[in-house]
Amino acid sequence: MIKPISIMNVLRTSLLFAGLALAVWGCQSKAENTSSTVSTDDIPSFRDYWYRGQAEITSYTLQQARYGAMHEGEAVLVFVTEPFSKSKQVKLDYEGRAGDDAVGVLKLNLTKKFYTGVYPYSIMQSTFTPVNADQYPNTIKVSMSSQEWCGHTYTQLNLNEDGSYHYSGKSYFESEGDVEQELPQALLEDDVWARIRLNPEDLPTGSFQMLPGSVFARLRHVPYKPYMAEGKLGKGKDGLRTYTLTYPELRRSLVITFTEQFPHTIEGWEETTPSGWGAGSNTLTTVAKRNQRIMSDYWSRNQPQDASLREELGLK
Repeated sequence: MIKPISIMNVLRTSLLFAGLALAVWGCQSKAENTSSTVSTDDIPSFRDYWYRGQAEITSYTLQQARYGAMHEGEAVLVFVTEPFSKSKQVKLDYEGRAGDDAVGVLKLNLTKKFYTGVYPYSIMQSTFTPVNADQYPNTIKVSMSSQEWCGHTYTQLNLNEDGSYHYSGKSYFESEGDVEQELPQALLEDDVWARIRLNPEDLPTGSFQMLPGSVFARLRHVPYKPYMAEGKLGKGKDGLRTYTLTYPELRRSLVITFTEQFPHTIEGWEETTPSGWGAGSNTLTTVAKRNQRIMSDYWSRNQPQDASLREELGLK
C-alpha cells in the first residue's frame, strides 16, 4: 500500500461520493495552506462532471519560447478519471478484478506541438493523481516524452512506498544518457494542474521544496532535483484565479489561470524562463490561451468522420 509522505502535513477536506472521498493535497510544513470544507452540495456536481464516461478536452493557442525565440504552436489538456493500479502503476484493464489494488485517479495528458524553424517538436506529459487525496495524498506516476528531429527523450517518476519518487530518464544526449535514481521527498509541479481541478484552495503557498516541471527540466537540461519554490494563490478578474510558482535559483515563474468556480477549468498559463544559450539567451515568456473545450469519449472517436471533433477544437 502506498504510504503518504511523512514530512507532509496532510490537510483533509471531507467529500464523499460513490465510495470515494475527495480531499486535499498534502504539503510540506514550510508551505502555508488555507483549506476549507467542501459543501456536500458540491458532491453531485463533481460526480456528474468527472464520472460521466467522457474526458474534458481543451485546446490552447501556444507561443512557445525555445532557442531564444518565440514559436507558434498548439497545446491540449485532456483530463479524465480512470481506474489505476497502485502496485503496477498502470491503468487497470479490469477494475473489478483488482480489489484493494485499484485507486481512482484524475489523469492529465498535456501535449504541445510547435515548430522551431524547419523541424517540429512534439511533447507529452501524463500525470496520475488519486481523487481520494485523503487516503492517497501523493501523485502515483508522472511520465514525459519529447520528440524532435535530433532524437527523443523520456522521463518517468514512480511513487515509492515511503512517499519519495524513483526517477528514470532516457536521453540521446551523452551528458544525460540513461539515469535511474531515487529522489528526495518533495512536492511535484507536474501535479499542480490536477490539484487545481480537485481543490485549488489546497495548493501550497509560501516556501517549499518542489520538483520543477518535467517538460521544463528536459528543455532546459537542468538537474532533475528539488528546488526552493514560492507559491501564491491569487484572485484574478471576471471570475478567474491564478496560481503562481516562482523558482529563484532557476530564474523561472509559472502562472496558471483557472476559473474560481467548479470545475475550475484551466484557461491559460504563462511560463517565464531563460531561453537559448550563450549570446542567444533571452528571458522569454511562453503563453498558452484557451481556444476551445469539449467533453468527449475520444477513445471511441477513431473513424475518419470523427475528425470533425478536431475542427471543433480548432486543431490542425
